[in-house]
Amino acid sequence: MNFGDILDKWEKQRPSGGNSPDGEIQAKDTEEKTKQAGAQEKRRRLRNKRPDAELDIHGQTRDEAWLTLETFFNNAWEKEFEKVLIIHGKGNHSVDEPILKRVVMDFIERCPFAGESGKGKASTGGEGATWVLLKELKKEIA
Repeated sequence: MNFGDILDKWEKQRPSGGNSPDGEIQAKDTEEKTKQAGAQEKRRRLRNKRPDAELDIHGQTRDEAWLTLETFFNNAWEKEFEKVLIIHGKGNHSVDEPILKRVVMDFIERCPFAGESGKGKASTGGEGATWVLLKELKKEIA
């Protein structure tokens, strides 16, 4: 028996209708696409949403900014905020690179609550501000 005969035999033995493996796969694919579309719509809504809270860290040292960011993000997550804005400045007074902007980026990379981020709109600080979408993490019951 060659491979084509084996496939023909297998096709004849498969149950037909809604119980077929192909039907199950198609249903799962459709369900997955629906979830993805919903997630994309939610991200689009959040990107366009005004921040739930803002934090200005101008004039702080690296260490001060890090501690302030920790407190701010913990509070924002506890309050179930979806989006926050960090105003760090453009770094015009920094000798090399914008120090506070680098601190914010490093913090976002390490923070378990921080999700997608981007530069602020011109009206909210442009290059001198970063918005962050907060992740929905399941909170442990104490």
